[in-house]
Amino acid sequence: MKTKRKIVLFIAQSLDGYIATKDDSLDWLFNVEGEGDNGYSEFFDTVDTILMGKRTYDWIMKHENGNFPYENKQCYVFSRSAIQDTPFVTFINEDINRFTNNLKNEAGKKIWIVGGGELLFSFFKEKLVDEIILTVAPQIIGEGIPLFKAGDYELNLSLKGTRTFNQFVELHYEVNH
Repeated sequence: MKTKRKIVLFIAQSLDGYIATKDDSLDWLFNVEGEGDNGYSEFFDTVDTILMGKRTYDWIMKHENGNFPYENKQCYVFSRSAIQDTPFVTFINEDINRFTNNLKNEAGKKIWIVGGGELLFSFFKEKLVDEIILTVAPQIIGEGIPLFKAGDYELNLSLKGTRTFNQFVELHYEVNH
C-alpha cells in the first residue's frame, strides 16, 4: 500500500497565539532575532505543493510586489469565487475535503498549508492536517488573527521534536488521527 502524502502546517505565531495583527501585519515577526532562515529552506525542500486561502494569496502578492515566491511548486488557492488561474496558481472553489484527499493520494512530496486563519479552521475541523511545525516568536501582540480559531473541533497531537533559532522556538507535532 502506498503512503499518503502529508499535509503540514508550517507557520509562525506570537506567544499569545496570533499569526498576524488584526490589520494583517507581520512586522512583529520581523522584529525578532532569528537564526538563518529559521528552518524555512530546510522545510521548503520537503514540499512540492502549496495550499493557501485567497486572503493570504492577496497579502503575499501585495507584499512581494506581484512576484509570486512559490513559482517552482504546484500552488492551489482556495477561493469562494471563480478566479482565472495564473501561470503559477490554480484557484480552487470546490469541497476542501474531497479536493485535499485526492491531492494526498497523488504521488509527490509533502503538502504545505500556508494559511490563513479561515482556511486553517476548515482544515483543522475536517482533520486534514497531518503535522504542525509551529515557530513561536517571543512577542505578545494582544489581538489579531488567531492560529487556532474557536470552534467545534479537537486535535490530539504528539510532540516529534523541538528546536530553537535564537529567539524563536520551533515545536514539531504529529496529528494523531
